[in-house]
Amino acid sequence: MKIEIVYALKNKQFFYTENIDDGTNVGQALARSKLLKDFPNLDISKVGIFSRPVNENYILQENDRIEIYRPLIIDPKEQRKQRANKNK
Repeated sequence: MKIEIVYALKNKQFFYTENIDDGTNVGQALARSKLLKDFPNLDISKVGIFSRPVNENYILQENDRIEIYRPLIIDPKEQRKQRANKNK
């Protein structure tokens, strides 16, 4: 079955299409993916399927899109607070 894996840096996005066997979980799919060949030290501890966080044991379905999440640069609440203070 076919799945997609996406990863985005600040200025560039990477999109991979992979063929996997039925019953493959997220961890197995990522371990075999082209993504980890291109980014061998990538932290894949935070991932999701179509914006919904999942763990590595989630069993993939046809046409699922695995999204690799990067750490936040700044907490969204703190960013809003900074903008509010700036606009005062």
